[in-house]
Amino acid sequence: MTLVAPPGTPAAPSRVRPASLRRRRVVGLAVCALAVLLAVVASLAFGARVVGWSDVVAGVLHPDTSDIAQAAVQSRVARTVLGLLVGAALGMGGAVLQGLTRNPLADPALLGISSGASLAVVLGIMLLGLSTLQQYVWLAFAGAALASVLVYAIGSLGREGATPLKLALAGAATTAALGSGVSMVLLSRTDVLDTFRFWQVGSIGRASFAEIGQVLPFLVVGTVLAVGCARGMDAIALGDDVAAGLGQRVGLVRAVGGLAAVLLCGTAVAAAGPIGFVGLVMPHLARTFTGPSHRWLLPASAALGAALLLAADVVGRVVARPQEIEVGIVTAVLGAPVFIAIIRRHKVSAL
Repeated sequence: MTLVAPPGTPAAPSRVRPASLRRRRVVGLAVCALAVLLAVVASLAFGARVVGWSDVVAGVLHPDTSDIAQAAVQSRVARTVLGLLVGAALGMGGAVLQGLTRNPLADPALLGISSGASLAVVLGIMLLGLSTLQQYVWLAFAGAALASVLVYAIGSLGREGATPLKLALAGAATTAALGSGVSMVLLSRTDVLDTFRFWQVGSIGRASFAEIGQVLPFLVVGTVLAVGCARGMDAIALGDDVAAGLGQRVGLVRAVGGLAAVLLCGTAVAAAGPIGFVGLVMPHLARTFTGPSHRWLLPASAALGAALLLAADVVGRVVARPQEIEVGIVTAVLGAPVFIAIIRRHKVSAL
């Protein structure tokens, strides 16, 4: 007879010895760091013009603007930095959302963050005539924050409060409603559609240090809050009752963690558009060597997210040269088969 554990039962202790697990985590993080470094070099070297290693180094450290190769490298620095920040924020934000909701499919798209940002940008274009990326940043961030508050408020209704299942259902319903609002506006206003579509596909090609300076404080605060909630999310993974028994204030951990996720994912969406699959896939890939501990999972997800986003951006620049394919399209094409492969090989570890 097959025995099935009831919902909420803590996962069985890992059979991996602590020393072996620590060694696997350290090696995994070292590989992640190497992947980020290679992605940065590729992002600086590849594009409409391919440049050599010496030009990459000179273009970053002592750029000579009269040299075409070094000028090309210099023009890619801001794009590379924004790609690192956006990818890391989406990877870490996805890990936080999955940990808080104990839902392996939780990501900014499922919980209303992306659709809230999109609707805010659409309304800004239609009602206020906004057209610059700097204007989109603040509007999209506000929309993402309001949508997240709405999802949490709806998911908190009832005696049991904000359970993982209720949050996921509230997020799916809110996403559908906000997405309908976006479609309604775009179908009735072709001028808004023409302006909006370049942001909607997800791109870091128009990055500037002025834009990075605007989003960086939000990302730093979000990272600090997420890391501060790591122990609490480890306890919540065992179930709310067990977490409360271990001395964790479950409601406070969820509120602070939710704020961290909004800051990370909302700001990333605001800066680069609704880029999918990074927040969903990277935490699952990171868990294959970090295990469920969020103190290791958060930095690993951030590093993998940064590496994937930069790699996708490079692929989009190379395959369609001299034109470009937006990074949001490439991540969708690359992310789907990777996610299916992870599911088939590891069967998506329980959270």
